[in-house]
Amino acid sequence: MIVLASSKDAVSKAVSYLDKGELVALPTETVYGLAADATNGKAVANIFKTKGRPQFNPLIAHISGMDMAGDIVEIDEISKMLMDTFWPGPLTFVLPLKNKTLIDPLTSAGLKTLAVRNPVGIFATIVKELGRPVAAPSANISGRLSSTSATDVADMFGEKVPLIIDGGPTRVGVESTIIKVVGDHIYLLRPGGLAAEKIEKISGIKLERVDQRAAIEAPGMLKSHYAPNAFVRLDAKDVKNDEALLAFGKQQTRNAGSAVAMLNLSEKGNLEEAASNLFHYLKELDRKDVKCIAVEPIPFTGLGEAINDRLQRAAAPRK
Repeated sequence: MIVLASSKDAVSKAVSYLDKGELVALPTETVYGLAADATNGKAVANIFKTKGRPQFNPLIAHISGMDMAGDIVEIDEISKMLMDTFWPGPLTFVLPLKNKTLIDPLTSAGLKTLAVRNPVGIFATIVKELGRPVAAPSANISGRLSSTSATDVADMFGEKVPLIIDGGPTRVGVESTIIKVVGDHIYLLRPGGLAAEKIEKISGIKLERVDQRAAIEAPGMLKSHYAPNAFVRLDAKDVKNDEALLAFGKQQTRNAGSAVAMLNLSEKGNLEEAASNLFHYLKELDRKDVKCIAVEPIPFTGLGEAINDRLQRAAAPRK
């Protein structure tokens, strides 16, 4: 395993590895991604194998601009307007695949649609240099907490990932928001790093939420996901024996002083700071050998919707 800091040399190395069908862990503004050439079926299959990810769960194809997206998917006017506003950035679109495309069917899990995103920073530079879309789910074991640093990736995968590009801690801290436009409707398939209110303000359309029992059309729709080893208890008003506490703001949870360990997502009650800290703090508390992490209530406004989505999936019953 090689870990390289972001640089021109790192870009060249990553492009070389991807071109040869190798896996590369890459930083984005949201979380780290486990990347492979989206047109190379063997390389994409290695993503599923390395993560232990079910192959019915589609991947996001990362592109470097509207032109590359237009080569592989049909872009409607509403989606185009939102791309013009929010790309590059943490917004993913599920769009119809074009009839003739080089995207390997494994990337889309055999669906007639494909999730596409234009990320911020070195990832987009690498995609542009490669000249082909890059498939990349979050760099984690399937169902577990997403990686927000190169160290997280190395700890989780070790030698299974031959190259990691270290871009430092991620800025947003939760995965991208995923939407699907159908006619004049916009469906929110996964809340994420771009608040729904911002999309509604630009589009003038109220986002419609998708039931968790809906068919899987995009990453992050599995009921149990983003989970630490410890169980997660939500909306905690007190701390029980042998529990750790994930706090938020200045709320006073009963028996907080008896927690095995405690971290506060944002003492100021700032939801952007809380999103940035979410996975990292859950990992830190999970290292304390606790059986359960109690989580204080978090508002559903703004990025709070994405935070609560991740926490609900972390707390869902597991197989």
